[in-house]
Amino acid sequence: MKVLALDYGAARTGVAISDASGSIARPLEVVERAGSPSGLERIGALVREHDAERVVVGLPLTLKGEHGSQARETDGFVRALEAALEVPVETYDERFTTTLAAQATGTAPEDARAAAHLLESYLAWTSAKT
Repeated sequence: MKVLALDYGAARTGVAISDASGSIARPLEVVERAGSPSGLERIGALVREHDAERVVVGLPLTLKGEHGSQARETDGFVRALEAALEVPVETYDERFTTTLAAQATGTAPEDARAAAHLLESYLAWTSAKT
């Protein structure tokens, strides 16, 4: 199953996509102001363009695993995505993905690398469940 992952930020949202088998993640791009009508439209276009069957949004929980202000803002974004997309949208704990992306090298923007780390973690978690 192809999965599109989003590392949401009000200004910049990193995007990553899995391969068709759902085992490899790669950074894709950065969407500016993803929560705006044009940002939601761009995400919808990416879902269609890449035949994604699911969208995973990183949920920035606190170190204690609680919903802070950023997680509440992300919840609002997720609700907007669910209304705009025809595929399932779910959240996944994204703690430390931005830190990992900053340490990694590559030509993709850091936000997109963070989304790829999120997606790699999500894919490993889902494959362990089956």
